[in-house]
Amino acid sequence: MSTSYQLSRSIPSDPPYDLVVAGGGPAGTAAAVCAARLGLKVLLAEATGCLGGMGTSGLVASFGPVSDGERMLVGGFMKELLATMWEQKAFAPQVTPDYLNRQLNRWVPFSPEHLKRILDAFAMEAGVEVRFFTRVVEADVDGKRIDGVVLANVEGLRHVPARAFIDATGDAALAALAGAECKVVLRDTDTVAPSTLCSLLAGMDWTHPDYQGQGMDAVKARVRNELVPKAIEDGFFTQEDRFFPGMNRVGPHGATLNAGHVFNLNPLSVRSLSDGMMFGRKLALEYTEFYRQYVPGCEQLELLTTAPVMGVRDSRRIVGEFELKIEDFLARRQFADQVAVYNRPTDVHPSDTSKKEYERFLKDFHGKDNLGRGECVGIPYGILVPRGAQNLWVAGRCHSSDTKVHGSIRAQSAAYMMGQAVGTAAAQSLATGQPANDLDTRQLVETLREQGAYLPQAELAREMTRAEATSTC
Repeated sequence: MSTSYQLSRSIPSDPPYDLVVAGGGPAGTAAAVCAARLGLKVLLAEATGCLGGMGTSGLVASFGPVSDGERMLVGGFMKELLATMWEQKAFAPQVTPDYLNRQLNRWVPFSPEHLKRILDAFAMEAGVEVRFFTRVVEADVDGKRIDGVVLANVEGLRHVPARAFIDATGDAALAALAGAECKVVLRDTDTVAPSTLCSLLAGMDWTHPDYQGQGMDAVKARVRNELVPKAIEDGFFTQEDRFFPGMNRVGPHGATLNAGHVFNLNPLSVRSLSDGMMFGRKLALEYTEFYRQYVPGCEQLELLTTAPVMGVRDSRRIVGEFELKIEDFLARRQFADQVAVYNRPTDVHPSDTSKKEYERFLKDFHGKDNLGRGECVGIPYGILVPRGAQNLWVAGRCHSSDTKVHGSIRAQSAAYMMGQAVGTAAAQSLATGQPANDLDTRQLVETLREQGAYLPQAELAREMTRAEATSTC
């Protein structure tokens, strides 16, 4: 029997902001900082106690590829961040300039604690007001326009009016509250990427001869292709999970571990998330013990901590003005209104422990149809605008794409670029009166280029690419 409780109360209302950004992960941080640099009064609401999202709170301390194997694809804010991290020695010891400029499908490990401080400095220098431990819990909506949001934190509830809003929550939480059309990814209708609770380890002997002689990539391949199957055959693991992302070096003796899928987790259910966190902690200890027993150089490995948030790969996505599909990816399609370009395999993890699903993943990830050296796919502006939205944008993994493309462009490095694009779009919208769903995309692309974004399309257009349109490039 369902029951309900009717709540009616008055809450304090803050003075208005130009822009409220919900979520301080890669996309939200870039959006807030870039908009503030353009003169907007910006409030950034983040549910945890730091910026950086999966790269910091989630301990996914490795950026997705930033190069196409010939040149660096990222520009603007993301390129500035990489340069700052290099200058401050925030990358793992093995990262070289070649990683950043000319390596195809090379992940870029970093110190998550160092990244927190760098993003703090970026936000403070730009004049962004950051409220940690704060969530958006309601939207004040008038038709297709948002007039304000309700925030919740230790001080209670607060109504915050603003002229523009960006949803960088990952789960499209603000968009859903505002009534935007969304697609929830369900196990029975799609291949759902599982979640992973990442962890931080110490006591790794990176000087072991295996790492010096074969190199870390070779050792990781041996762990994945030989030692994990042996442990499965030995009955070591709770679940026979054949796919194993593995461990990344982030310091002289430290590593982050991305291992142990939490299958069938519903990121939009607090019960499922709670159960998943408990199971994820069990798996983290199990995989630490696996390394101790099976992998040379790991005998003294120690599990320091698991991430305070679940590493969710997919949950709820908006229905945008345009949906980027696998056909666009396979065609290496470029768009007149693209606000970023990217090169990364269609990384949709196996949805269960079956051999069939593992083989499906291998075929997708290593298949000949993936982007090769010197290639990229465009990320058009329209996938960041909920259909019909006047003053709402999204950035990060809640963008509008199909599952396979989503598996490619959900990475942190792409999210930072999406964030810069929508932060810049919001500033343009407020300066010109152009609504989100009818923005002059020629002007937007030209502004992003001025900010250092790499946008190689030969032609520009004032109108965004929409679902019924064809490529102009």
